[in-house]
Amino acid sequence: MNIKKIIESKEEFVLSEKASFSSKTKGRSRKEESDETRTEYMRDRDRIVHSEAFRRLKHKTQVFLSPTNDLFRTRLTHTLEVSQIARTISRALSLNEDLTEAIALGHDVGHTPFGHTGELVIREEAYPDFKHSEQSVRVLENLEKNRKGLNLTSEVLDGIRKHSKTWKDHIMPESSDDFSLTLEGEVVRISDTIAYVNHDVDDAVKSEILHEEDLPMDCQKILGKKHSERIDTLVKSVIHNSLDLDHVVMDKEVLNAVEKLRDFLHAHVYKHPVIQNEMEKAKNILYELYYFLKKNMDIVHQMLNLVNYTSDEDEKRALVDFVALMTDTEAIKLYYKHFIPKSFYLL
Repeated sequence: MNIKKIIESKEEFVLSEKASFSSKTKGRSRKEESDETRTEYMRDRDRIVHSEAFRRLKHKTQVFLSPTNDLFRTRLTHTLEVSQIARTISRALSLNEDLTEAIALGHDVGHTPFGHTGELVIREEAYPDFKHSEQSVRVLENLEKNRKGLNLTSEVLDGIRKHSKTWKDHIMPESSDDFSLTLEGEVVRISDTIAYVNHDVDDAVKSEILHEEDLPMDCQKILGKKHSERIDTLVKSVIHNSLDLDHVVMDKEVLNAVEKLRDFLHAHVYKHPVIQNEMEKAKNILYELYYFLKKNMDIVHQMLNLVNYTSDEDEKRALVDFVALMTDTEAIKLYYKHFIPKSFYLL
């Protein structure tokens, strides 16, 4: 009995005609033998979950740097929340949940240590056009499995690559080139926004940087006063406004409220003096490490298989890969090891 064929047959009956059917995938860059129990998108999801890059997300900053309180989100818990929201929307729209989940679970594996601070350092010192979405694809296709890559399907890679754009394009891209090849990819893009805007508010309230009643009153009226209410409003807006469309959208009133809430977060949370002060320290750590590693590439060689780098992927590319792969804790430990003097003891 070929379980994979049975699952693919069920998709033909259950999923919308606009969904991405596993049997019609555009495939992988390298051909492989098919699996008897899993569809191609199921295999991709499993490969991402078992990857080193996915495990590293648990020690990468979302907003609050190295929180001692386990209730605050990390990049891993953010990813899981995106995945759950995206699956809910995909199921309601009769899309392919396995493809949606694979994209969601892999969308942030290219994120740098210390959140977007790491991206800023890399842009200033190496690649001005560096994007964590593109790095996520690079990690999965070029760096995982000792630089052999996971050999994921083109639909999963496309969804990961296009999950993050500028804010105005984030919910509803203006250019057709910005749209994901699949509706599942669009679901992840919008779910990413729903997740981070709401859980960043929740974390800020837990930290007492702000209180629920501080949120703009019109946002509270439209989206809700509580965390669960806001997510419920946004998810339902996406579902009800996307049922008969060729793209995944939310209504303008809700979208405007989300945009206003996001601007509020930038002004009162992301740029809060306490957070900014700690991120400035993190930025200095990464600058110091970048220049130190540049002069000591043997450390980078120990982690990355540089023999497999092609001529256009020189040591600068390897250095950036190394820095981007590090977790917050790895960066701090490396900094302590090479920059903090150790006490001298006579034996």
